[in-house]
Amino acid sequence: MRDIAAVSRPRLSGIAQPFHRGGFLPPVAARIEAFFVRYRHAIWLVHAGMFVVFLSLLFGPAVLKASSDNANAFGAFTAFANGAIWSVWFPLVFLSVIFTGRSWCGLLCPMGAASAWVNKIGPKLAIPAWVRWPGTPIISFLVVTVWAHTTGARDNAEAIAIVFGSIFIAAVALGFFFGRNKRAWCRHMCPIGLLLGVFSRIGVVQFCAKRPESGGDTWVEKTACPTMINLNRKTESRHCIECFRCVSPKSKAGLYLRLRSPGEEVAAIREHNGNLSEVLFLFTGTGASLGGFLWLVLDSYQALRTAIGDWVIDREWYWLGEPGPMWLMAVYPHEREVLRWFDFFLISGYMMSWMAIITAALVAATAGAAWLARRAGGDAPFGRGFIELGYQFLPVAMVSLLLGLGGDLFEALGSLGLGVDEVSLIKGILFVGAFLWGLRLGWGLLARQGVLASACWHRRAGFLYCPARSAVLSSPPRGIRPFSQSRRLR
Repeated sequence: MRDIAAVSRPRLSGIAQPFHRGGFLPPVAARIEAFFVRYRHAIWLVHAGMFVVFLSLLFGPAVLKASSDNANAFGAFTAFANGAIWSVWFPLVFLSVIFTGRSWCGLLCPMGAASAWVNKIGPKLAIPAWVRWPGTPIISFLVVTVWAHTTGARDNAEAIAIVFGSIFIAAVALGFFFGRNKRAWCRHMCPIGLLLGVFSRIGVVQFCAKRPESGGDTWVEKTACPTMINLNRKTESRHCIECFRCVSPKSKAGLYLRLRSPGEEVAAIREHNGNLSEVLFLFTGTGASLGGFLWLVLDSYQALRTAIGDWVIDREWYWLGEPGPMWLMAVYPHEREVLRWFDFFLISGYMMSWMAIITAALVAATAGAAWLARRAGGDAPFGRGFIELGYQFLPVAMVSLLLGLGGDLFEALGSLGLGVDEVSLIKGILFVGAFLWGLRLGWGLLARQGVLASACWHRRAGFLYCPARSAVLSSPPRGIRPFSQSRRLR
């Protein structure tokens, strides 16, 4: 039996609630927990192996290109590395959060592991405020997304080494200087961790406190958690990297593993520390990723490039026609791919323009929904209602990011024998499924706010009352706590 309410129930009057695993398939969750607790001392071996594989995929093609005269060997390994990174690693890690949460971060990621290793020998300085600022990982994600496109990281071995190698160096440097046996990089600056953390909220994995305390999630350094979670006050999934350090099946304290229905945390986001920075990342990250896809396929980009190019030539700004540094843009004459400063600014501006357009559209839609929900009897103030309803876009954003950043996965499906129509059908099914899931999440969020279905048609909201449909629509989805009857229509 699914005990959704028990997860969000805080500690009352200082008395700890009895530990009850609940959720979906409790025996399976207990076995998974016992397995990882038993072998967590060997996780460093997995990290070491992933470290070797990671460095080989990133730097192997570039080294082979510089040192080998065998063009076939270089081409074969480069194709393998590109396929492993863009067609396998990124899409699968991205989708894995639905089934395993941020397990990549705690069990497999070589960047986070390297950051933790060097932290042991570093000066362990206090984490500065600019690192802990909620906007830092958002900026990190946007910069890396644009940078990967301007350098041509999908197609060039050198660009892959430059972009991901720089991220690796940044992770090691931050881990060396800041934090006391903690992973400051994983919590505060990792662009991939931010992405996985947001979407882990719709996943089936949750770690819950055996002795929960009220007050909501807080950041604290004096804790066993490497990402600085106050364990007894943990309610959200986004910062948990599933390292199992805080799990002890025989202990009465700490955390335990619970399996839940997909989207359960989002449907009850009010009890799970929903916040504005996360919603804004959801909007801006989706817009930037789609912008990175659209500049490659839309004719409007080429038309804009021609028009602005003529305008620049008329003003004799010839310096914009010079190639820039290879670490900033694709400059590969031997492959007939050379970007100029003009291309760098245009690609960046085009992606950011689409980001602004999509963000504005999502903000307007969410603000309108929050306003209507309040008018229809919802108990959430406009600001909180905006944040809560912003999470309904998670499934659509996930598919949009998959299409924008993981396009090579669908090209790989074509190489397996699927035609263009079949691949397009798969994309369409994914998007429609995500849209329907988002609608269900939105309905659950409105139910939590106390918006009765009939109120959606009520005169106060600017619509007509529809009593014939109210009996059908007033029943919340299964698994959602019945909303309060204190706001009955007058």
